Amino acid sequence: MSNSTNEITRCSWAGTDELYIKYHDEEWGKEVHDDHILFEFLILESAQAGLSWITILRRRDGYKKAFADFDVHKVAAFTDEDVERLMQDAGIIRNRLKILAAISNAKLFIGIQQEFGSFDKYLYSFMPGGKPIINHFHKIPASTAESDAISKDMKKRGFKFFGTTICYAHMQATGMVNDHIPECSYKF
Repeated sequence: MSNSTNEITRCSWAGTDELYIKYHDEEWGKEVHDDHILFEFLILESAQAGLSWITILRRRDGYKKAFADFDVHKVAAFTDEDVERLMQDAGIIRNRLKILAAISNAKLFIGIQQEFGSFDKYLYSFMPGGKPIINHFHKIPASTAESDAISKDMKKRGFKFFGTTICYAHMQATGMVNDHIPECSYKF
């Protein structure tokens, strides 16, 4: 897509890194309702805690291989041996607490699917009118009332590495909120 001057305008955070630009242009802010993709971003965003997003994007393929193509049932069944295998995997962030959280979060994710019919339905139960939010910010917030409520409920359910800031990043990644600047050529 291009604007009337045939120049592409992107959100400034996309910078010049090709991987960031591709992620910005093709995924960020695009509405997703597929639980498989929502689980992928749960794993990735949780791994990102305390790190830059580009660090995780560069390891995305490694995470896909290490975490059974983001199959929630396979990840939920990971054993102590799998944890040790993952601790040796240079394709991911080798943080034992984050690895254990990914496995635990997978089990909790399945529980939410059973309770609500899908993880997507659970997440959207927190959204005004059950719909995504399209913002027109130039300065994007780190969290919102919705991300506060979701992360608080998820923490109460036992999820780890999913505080309000990580939750808001997950919401942006999956299009629950669309924070592309108004001038962005890629505002979905």
